[in-house]
Amino acid sequence: MNELKTFNDLQYTRPDFEEMKAFYLDVNERVKAAKTYDEVKACIEEEETFSSRFNTMAVIVQIRHTVDTSDEFYEKEDEYINQNYPELMPHVQAFNLALLASPFKAEIDKEYGEQFLKAVKLGADSFSEKNIALLQEENELTNRYQRLTAACKIPFAGEEHNLYGILKFFSDPDREVRKEAAKRYAEFFEQNDAELGEIFDRLVKIRHQMGVNMGFKNFIPLGYMQQGRMDYDEKDVASFRQQVLEEIVPFCQELYKAQARRIGVDKIRFYDEQLIFSDGNAVPIGDSAYLVEQARKMYRDMSEETGEFIDFMIEHQLMDLDNKPNKAATGYMTALNDYKAPFVYSCFNGTTGDVDVLTHEMGHAFAGYMAMRHQPLQALWSEPTDIAEIHSMSMEQFAYPYAELFFGDKADKYRFQHLQEAITFVPFGVAVDEFQHIVYENPDMTPEERTAAWHDLEKKYMPWRDYGEENDFFNRGGWWYHKLHIFHYPFYYINYTLTTMGALEFKKKYATDKGACWEDYMTLCKLGGSLGYLDTLKAANLANPFVEGGVKRAVEYAIKILKDKIED
Repeated sequence: MNELKTFNDLQYTRPDFEEMKAFYLDVNERVKAAKTYDEVKACIEEEETFSSRFNTMAVIVQIRHTVDTSDEFYEKEDEYINQNYPELMPHVQAFNLALLASPFKAEIDKEYGEQFLKAVKLGADSFSEKNIALLQEENELTNRYQRLTAACKIPFAGEEHNLYGILKFFSDPDREVRKEAAKRYAEFFEQNDAELGEIFDRLVKIRHQMGVNMGFKNFIPLGYMQQGRMDYDEKDVASFRQQVLEEIVPFCQELYKAQARRIGVDKIRFYDEQLIFSDGNAVPIGDSAYLVEQARKMYRDMSEETGEFIDFMIEHQLMDLDNKPNKAATGYMTALNDYKAPFVYSCFNGTTGDVDVLTHEMGHAFAGYMAMRHQPLQALWSEPTDIAEIHSMSMEQFAYPYAELFFGDKADKYRFQHLQEAITFVPFGVAVDEFQHIVYENPDMTPEERTAAWHDLEKKYMPWRDYGEENDFFNRGGWWYHKLHIFHYPFYYINYTLTTMGALEFKKKYATDKGACWEDYMTLCKLGGSLGYLDTLKAANLANPFVEGGVKRAVEYAIKILKDKIED
């Protein structure tokens, strides 16, 4: 592992794609000509080192570009990588195919586990050279969406705000402030309706063609493959959505009726949803530096492993948290592979979301930190996407006993509002998933038809949603435009809802047997991507959310807590 000082000290070197093509040509031929397993293993290890260097440079560009989307140097480097990487993919593919055809596959399975070659095969099966130009155009379009939303400047309350900045007013105790902030937020998307609709329309058609090029009827099977799904299909996901409709949606209606009484309004409107208490929500009691220091105290107390992890993150400055002009409106965890170092990115805005970053994204980062130190290959560091969010959402729950560090005497408020939001989020999450199934099943829909489809899904999964007469654009179904994942990561969003089930299982375990719970959680983190979805759940003693009654069992403990609170 290379020595790491701080992120800002890292030097960027532009990847040489011709050199990379030559490397893969050489290592591919050597795998095919190998007479012993040791020769194949040497090639795997060389490819690890080589690809790690490229991945690290690409991540440095990603971080510096999103931190300041107006920085022309890193914008151009981001474009350079996005344009050239798809052309490298056939050479990477050839290496993967050589591994799959190797007479030493049994030895590879024994050394690295069967999941490694399964993942390699899935990657090979989901790639076609016919899609290279389409992948390049897809990258251009998602960057265009990111630039457009990052450049947002909304004048409000005497200041200029980006999309993250204006959101803090959605929980202001003054209803008129909330209403006006929601109106200004909607105006940004309405003013850019034509461009956003055009971007997404082109993305749908590009992705549809990718699926057709792979021999599928549409993009959906390819989208599932790109998410690494091997253990379940569309029917399983549809069954899960139906369970959410039956078990969670009715309870959310109860929660919002109670909230209306609590904040003194006749009916919850869209601009009321984020105000949980009439005198204001819990808000963090310090700035980012203060919150990070409290996170250090929390993680040091939580376990020896989390203490070591948080010290590593702070010492090497592996976080960029403060909101700034031209900073991309997103949050993520990524990794600098050469240094086995996670990195956390966010846009703090003075709300509970700031603390959620220090639990959610740091949950991802901790899982990555552990997997990088327990799994032998980069391909095994990253777990399936439907497992990944369990780490982060569970860490949010594990942070409840430490809420006083961040919220002082408002800690109980935070615990209630966070748990309510964990439940009320799920219907929105499955609506996003069903929306994506609809649009990719019907790639010729117009932008207006897609927006109408979203409107219908809101009525189905969020029947309480009322934007008020003042907000015609969102009333017509424009709310989906704000969700970056719909543009960037097709079929990812269902993961947040599936993994909410696992997180709420861990919540109950944490309350009843903390020691066993933490042991299961550490197992989950150390496994990385070394097992498939269902086998990973089994190893961590978590239930399958697709089975009948799975949703009810997962959420019943959390629902009881909330019911007791709203009855009080």
